[in-house]
Amino acid sequence: MNDDTFVPRSRSAPPDTAVLGIVVPVPEPWAQLFIDWRAKVGDPQASLVPPHVTLLPPTEVAVTDREAISEHLAAVARVHPPFDMHLAGTGTFSPVSEVVFVTVARGIGNCELIANDVRCGPLARSLSYPYHPHVTVAHDVPADMLDLAYNGLADLSAEFRVDSFTEFEQTPSGAWVVAREYPLTGRSH
Repeated sequence: MNDDTFVPRSRSAPPDTAVLGIVVPVPEPWAQLFIDWRAKVGDPQASLVPPHVTLLPPTEVAVTDREAISEHLAAVARVHPPFDMHLAGTGTFSPVSEVVFVTVARGIGNCELIANDVRCGPLARSLSYPYHPHVTVAHDVPADMLDLAYNGLADLSAEFRVDSFTEFEQTPSGAWVVAREYPLTGRSH
């Protein structure tokens, strides 16, 4: 149930493709808190994947499509207004997937609308599971560490304004780097 598993791409991936992910980044001070928790529970992605809410899971694209993708993402950002996000408490996809996440309590609908628009045109793709905005805090760790993350962040409450989304590109080492930010400039309804 975790479509945003960011796994390192093969070193043999053709140089004419790139792997992109489109996300709502989690700002400080919460980003560092989530990084620290992922490291605390032994999550191998702790230092590779910045804390985020996925809009488009890792997707391999042709390098020749990058300009059309950037134009598409800019168009999506122009029709969506900034919104408030509230992260509160924890959840899990167990037994479907051994993942613990922080729940999006406010901003779910905004994420769903943006994600649907992102997954059109040059980024059209289906998902393995229904879209469920969340912030992963433990994945690929032993059960006791999943429990530690689930219980340790159960009382978390973080609120922030989302005024953009970010296009990340995966490096050959598996780390993710910012390719471009897209300001949300749509009018509020």
